[in-house]
Amino acid sequence: MPRLLLAALLLLCSGLFPALAEDVEASDMVRGGLQAIQMIDRNEAGELWDGATPATRKRITRTDFASKVARSRAPLGGPQQRTWVAVHRQVVTDPDADAAGQYVSVEYETRFGNTPDRTLRERVSFRLDADRIWRFSGYVVR
Repeated sequence: MPRLLLAALLLLCSGLFPALAEDVEASDMVRGGLQAIQMIDRNEAGELWDGATPATRKRITRTDFASKVARSRAPLGGPQQRTWVAVHRQVVTDPDADAAGQYVSVEYETRFGNTPDRTLRERVSFRLDADRIWRFSGYVVR
């Protein structure tokens, strides 16, 4: 992925969002989540991990993250239809300062090419880091 595109995603996931989770505009998070998922659609999970919160980079290596995402998405085929359905806000307490903090997750219902008769849920999460920048923190499809 070109560094400019990665920088644009990080800007969207940081500079446009106010510092407090309760003040975050849901529409900004939905757009940021969609951009993160589109990186995954383009097999750019490693680049997404590069801009992730330190807690994510500490929990899973870049290679393992990219492999896990690829394994979960490959059998599904390409996305055919994707609609956001929910924005969740959560404060996590944890003895590990890298993991504790404010999170926002966005859920999308998605139909994939190899599963056209059912929708799956994709969830993209962001964490407000100590430097007051929102960063990608996770992705899962169920």
